[in-house]
Amino acid sequence: MSLWEYANPKKFMQVSARVLPVVIGLAAVSLCVGLIWGFFLTPDDFRQGSTVKIIFIHVPTAMMAINAWVMMLVASLIWLVRRHHVSALAARAAAPVGLTFTAIALVTGALWGQPMWGTWWAWDPRLTAFLILALFYLGYIALWQAVDDPDTAADLTAVLCMVGSVFAVLSRYAVKFWNQGLHQDSTILKVGEADPIAPAYYVPLVVCIVGFVLLFVALVLLRTRTEIRARRLSALLARERLA
Repeated sequence: MSLWEYANPKKFMQVSARVLPVVIGLAAVSLCVGLIWGFFLTPDDFRQGSTVKIIFIHVPTAMMAINAWVMMLVASLIWLVRRHHVSALAARAAAPVGLTFTAIALVTGALWGQPMWGTWWAWDPRLTAFLILALFYLGYIALWQAVDDPDTAADLTAVLCMVGSVFAVLSRYAVKFWNQGLHQDSTILKVGEADPIAPAYYVPLVVCIVGFVLLFVALVLLRTRTEIRARRLSALLARERLA
């Protein structure tokens, strides 16, 4: 069995119909457990107080904002190379989800940063790259809407996706590229190193990350199925007009 069989719209609809309820259920359980654990069963930080608990939303959404763009890039490259319509539709479906995660990450970052840094916003390298990534999300969605021919729109948005990937990388590694800035480096992977994240926060944070990953997968599957149905409906209406 070839992996490319799942690029067939009929096959994708059949498989996703079986997988989707499982993913939704796992996402709901993970998010409920992670958020309840994180917000109600973890102690306040000795410096940041209860504001540190924004980490359980801010970090997972920021991670998914970047990873959503990476997923769109992979799907766009598959479209350019293999011309599988499901991959182009999946990339289109992921964009509003990624933009939503980006907006949540920016808002929660501002809420967290104001009491810690004394400002709602700073032109920090990571924050600036993240804001530009949000603008690329908006541009990507707008370009899909602006071009009538779906194949041409898929080609143009794939190119835009490749360009925007630069800022996806910068928003992840800006702290490593530039030492200046207020935003700290990632501490999730620093267990066992100096200044790691406290164990009391680490486990529920990982559960939240898993929950947001599953939520992203569920939303993309739902939206991709909707995009496929919309494409079929457009084709049927076009046939009726020609008949």
